[in-house]
Amino acid sequence: MKHEQNEDVTLVTGGASGIGLALTEGLLESGHRVLVADVSEENLEALRSKAPATQLRCVHMDVSDEQGVRAVVEDSEACFGPISGLVNSAGIGRDVAFLDTDLDYLQRVLQVNLVGTFLVGREVARCMRQRRRGSIVNIASVSGIRGNAGRAAYGASKGGVITLTKVQAVELASDGIRVNAVAPGPIETPLVGRMHTEAARQRWVSDVPQRRYAAPAELNGTLAWLLDDKLSSFVTGQVVSVDGGFTAAGLL
Repeated sequence: MKHEQNEDVTLVTGGASGIGLALTEGLLESGHRVLVADVSEENLEALRSKAPATQLRCVHMDVSDEQGVRAVVEDSEACFGPISGLVNSAGIGRDVAFLDTDLDYLQRVLQVNLVGTFLVGREVARCMRQRRRGSIVNIASVSGIRGNAGRAAYGASKGGVITLTKVQAVELASDGIRVNAVAPGPIETPLVGRMHTEAARQRWVSDVPQRRYAAPAELNGTLAWLLDDKLSSFVTGQVVSVDGGFTAAGLL
């Protein structure tokens, strides 16, 4: 069912695949105007035909490029619409044991997952502050909460995102901006498909009380709730795990 179109814009980084794509499709279906930023031109091109240009704008952006991020945000504010919501879902990673993790890989993961979340959040928050309203949702991970094997780089980056979220929430509350994080468990995304071997998949399923991976769209309800200033107006600085019970589980 289509809904009346909103004037404000939600920026979704990494919005052309995985969790970001599922959210983008859900927001479009609900009548939201969406700015999708992604590094994959192929994925962006495939997405452009899903909605008119007045509702959906797709732009190439590397979240770790400070000047590029600033240019995209400024252009959107001037030519597309005010950004009232941000979901930082761009991310990279793969399973590498701690002793096998080289410095180049560690720095690249931190640059995209943590620094990228910082840069986009900072530029968008500067615009939101002028209007004294806005909601930012950072995609973290249960690997930023639990010590999952093979996640030295990825887990460190997502743990940093969780702390960043809390600092942002505290500092931006007086500006009318809420900041929260969502920590997904195992989700059937292209990134997870590359990260999880068959053996890893079996371990994840055995450790998740619901005994399965989730579809990306199963995060949409939580993300939409956190973005909505009416439904979650007193919620900020929180980390919501959407993980089938993984972080709550003890012996199974």
